This record gives sequence, structure tokens and C-alpha cells, in this order.
Amino acid sequence: MSTGTGNDRDIDRPLGLSGRRGSRRLKLPGGGRIAGGALVIAVVAAATAIAWREQPFRTPPPVAVSAPERMDQETASEVASPRVDSRDGPSVLRVTPPAIEDSQSVVVIRDPSALQQDFRTAHLPDRALIEDSAYGSLPARAADGRRPFDAYARPWSGARGARVAIVIGGLGLSQTGTQNAIETLPGEVTLAFAPHGNSLDRWMQAARRGGHEILLQLPLEPFDYPSVDPGRDTLTVSGDPDENTERLLRTLARITNYVGVMNYMGGRFTSDESVMSPLMAELGRRGLMFLDDGTSARSIADRLASGNGAPFAAAHATVDTNRDRAAIMERLDDLERVARAQGYAIGTGSAFDTTVETVTSWVAEARRRGVEIVPVSALANDPGR
Repeated sequence: MSTGTGNDRDIDRPLGLSGRRGSRRLKLPGGGRIAGGALVIAVVAAATAIAWREQPFRTPPPVAVSAPERMDQETASEVASPRVDSRDGPSVLRVTPPAIEDSQSVVVIRDPSALQQDFRTAHLPDRALIEDSAYGSLPARAADGRRPFDAYARPWSGARGARVAIVIGGLGLSQTGTQNAIETLPGEVTLAFAPHGNSLDRWMQAARRGGHEILLQLPLEPFDYPSVDPGRDTLTVSGDPDENTERLLRTLARITNYVGVMNYMGGRFTSDESVMSPLMAELGRRGLMFLDDGTSARSIADRLASGNGAPFAAAHATVDTNRDRAAIMERLDDLERVARAQGYAIGTGSAFDTTVETVTSWVAEARRRGVEIVPVSALANDPGR
């Protein structure tokens, strides 16, 4: 048997194993060790720099510059301090964009909330919106163009979605009923005051402090007049124009701080253009809205309001023609279905105890279902906007 050399024995060993454990190591010359250390340091430094970058491996987006590169001193001053145009009220800013400084175009910025009263002082009439007359304090546009419709409107979210406005009328006729309605109904519910009521100014102040937007009911001639009589100072189709105007102004002066009027009866009156046109012209001139209660299919109030610059809205239903709680709840549910289908709905009712209690309960439930209860002014078609 041949003993063989050491090299021959290496052939018989498993691959990768040496005769002495740990006897074979990678040995670098001195210069190689220095170069390796430098490489490690460079890698660590690069990783640290990348980690500390705000957005690693990303190119920052280009910066959009809204102003021109070259701007004269006068233009720069106007951009820094937009001028207030008092002709449009204290809430209007007119800014000339620098990019179109050679044109006559302007950007108008309006703050709607600046036109509305704070609830803490909402019961106090704005003197700039009052015309002193022989009939009392009449609503009027201010010298700067502000309207009672703007100043006395209750703010709302402005969001899209199902919106329902509910107007409860007959306030002022019953002292206990009026107090119950003001104290019970949520502030989003609009209240309408009957001009023949008592202590109207006191109740108006209580309603406004409670956050309610208010309307004034206007007695107009029904088809079966005088068998059915809306009451004192009713505007009639056969009445002398000057007499109708006098009755209208006497009614408008009953209270202040309201955004507009709604008809009380008036099926015949609202269908006659010869008498409705002067009424709408007066409302438009004074900055008041007209709410049609929707009970007459012959009403032409919508067309005449638009032509005279008066804000307008029409109710979809009267919720308490049947004063049973279940029936009222069903009509309110109908309003919700209309609102979900077309975005909004308006309902009217009277300040009966059952109506007030049912509306209050339904509003709480509707809110949980995502319905927003809004003041009626929020749903008006306003030619002035």
C-alpha cells in the first residue's frame, strides 16, 4: 500500500476542509486594510445622508408662483392690502389680480357670515335696515345695499345633501302656544308671526334670541272671501291700489328682524297679476323674500318675485292638515323623501301643541339620519345672489 505525499492526501479530504482548522485565512496587505476601512466609512456616510433627506430619492415638485416675476410698487401694495369697496358693504373685498393688472377684471370676495347678526344681539333691529314711517318701523335696504333678507337670515352649513326647512306659523295668536313653540322647537325651525297677534315685539325678541329665523304672515284674499276672512288689513283683488299699499305697509310695520313674508290664505290674490305685481315690487325694493305656502296651484308668485328681484321659496306640503301625531309624522317623512330625491324640501305647519311636539321629535330623528334642518332663507331662489 502506497503511503503517498501530503498533496496526495489533500485529494482524499472533503472539499473546503483543510488539514488544520483555521489554518487558511484571507490575508490583506496593509494598504488593502486601509482601503477597506475607507470603503465602509463611505457607505455609512452615504446612508446617513440619504436618511436625513426630507424626501429621499424624490425630486421636489416645482413651486407655482402666483405673482408675476416683475411687479411695480403700486401693484404690490394693492396685493398686500386689498381695498374695501364700501359700495357693496363692509364684507366685500375687491382685489385686482397682478397677472391681469392691465384689465378691468376684479375678483369679488364675499363673507356671507359678515352679513348676519350674532344671536346674542339678533333681537335688536339694525337701524340701517329700518325706514321710519307713519305706520312704524318698516324694513328697508341699507344705504350700502344690505337687505333684511341677508342680515336676519339664520346661518347654516352650506353643505350639499338632504335639506329640509320647516316653517311654523300662527305665532302671537296664543300666548301659551307661542311660548311653547319658541322654547320647544329647535332653532333651525323658522317661525312665522301672525300680524294680528299680541305682544309681537316681545315674542319676536324671544324667538331671535332662541336662534330662530322669522317671517311675517301676510293676509291675502282667498277665493271664498269674505265668507272666509283672513282678518284685519287683508289685501284684496278689488281693493284700491293705494288702500292695498297702506294695508301692506301697516302689516310690515308690526315687527322687525324678519327675512320676509309668507301668504296667509290668498288663493285668489296670488293668482292675479294686477295686484301681485305691486306687492312683489314692494318686497323686492325692501329686500324681503316671499314664501308661498303652496296651497294654491294658480299662484304666479314665483314668476313675479323673480322679475322684481325678491327672493322666493315655495312649500311642498302642509304637515298638519290632519293634527294627529302619526299623520304629521308621515307628512314629515314625505318631506324627507322629497329632500333625498331633489336635495331639499319645505314644509309648513301651525303652532298647535301636537305639531310642535311632533316636529321637535322628528327633527332629532332626521338629524341622526343625516338630514340637515335649515332655515327657509337657505332654500330661497335669490335673484340678488
